[in-house]
Amino acid sequence: MDAPSAPSDLFRRIEASFLRQGMMQHLGARLVRVEPGLCEVALPYSERVIQQQGGFHGGAMGALADIAGGYAAMTRVASNTEVTTVEYKINFLAAFSGGELRAIGRVARAGKRIIVATVEVLHLDANGKQSACALMQQTVVPVPKTY
Repeated sequence: MDAPSAPSDLFRRIEASFLRQGMMQHLGARLVRVEPGLCEVALPYSERVIQQQGGFHGGAMGALADIAGGYAAMTRVASNTEVTTVEYKINFLAAFSGGELRAIGRVARAGKRIIVATVEVLHLDANGKQSACALMQQTVVPVPKTY
């Protein structure tokens, strides 16, 4: 069995910003994977992320998708730069409870002034079965890093 590889410089740069996200920390989200133009974030099912009927709340799904797409975009800008969301549109495909959500953000186009990302949100049940949960398209802009 291969030993896990050390985190890349890109992963560490994104992780440093991700750990400053108070909302993501409160919800229990974790950074799973970072590659150029791609970011995957997980959100486990808990009382912090449910709506009144016990399923994942759409706001939690939207926040998770926003983070995954934004950090996918951030992998395509200079290290002294971050990004901020200008807009996004999300389609909820199905409701789920239990397990966890995985949001996988991918850069569709990276320009100098705007970056467009797409995000697929999947539900993973206790057996690892994946089901489509939501799709999002997002526009972000580069901004100076202020910390």
